[in-house]
Amino acid sequence: MNYFDARQYAPATLRNREPILKVLLEVLPPTGTVLEVSSGTGEHAVFFAPQIYPRKWLPSDPNPVARASIMAWSKHAPAENLYPAIALDACDPVWTVEQQSREIVAIVNINMIHIAPWSACLGLLAGAKRILSSGGILYLYGPFKQGGQHTAESNVAFDASLRVQNPEWGVRNLEDVVEVAAAENLSLIKTVSMPANNLSIIFRKM
Repeated sequence: MNYFDARQYAPATLRNREPILKVLLEVLPPTGTVLEVSSGTGEHAVFFAPQIYPRKWLPSDPNPVARASIMAWSKHAPAENLYPAIALDACDPVWTVEQQSREIVAIVNINMIHIAPWSACLGLLAGAKRILSSGGILYLYGPFKQGGQHTAESNVAFDASLRVQNPEWGVRNLEDVVEVAAAENLSLIKTVSMPANNLSIIFRKM
């Protein structure tokens, strides 16, 4: 099998990777391993890894098709600080990475919590509490409602389309995420407006 055959493409990646990288370089700790939860195609992983050196990038995804895509992309664009993708489901009460000796200093999650049940967001925040040491960073990216209201008409339509696909999906209310995060000892330190009516949300483990 040609590794390149397994590569998948997410068009939004080309539009959002530069703005996301700019924020990551401002908030990530200077060294250590960054765990990406729900890496999807792997396009973000291969783009970010060489840019965030000397930090290391650990992609993950519960879907074997996605992990095959990540592997194919890493063969196409190798980086010495990019680890092979691991199987990880944010909903699991214990993540596979917890049984490995890696210093996870940050967790990055891009465009997941609105395309997943609310339980995935709860699992992500609980996992961040378990894995991150004091001062560790959790970075979230995606569309959010604020004060229960959508921030753009395009997000109204997007939210409706998600709920048609799965009633458990949908754009989350930022205040709900922040409240759960606080209960998991994660403090909101920064919110950054991003292109296409998205937000970067940065938490720090207390």
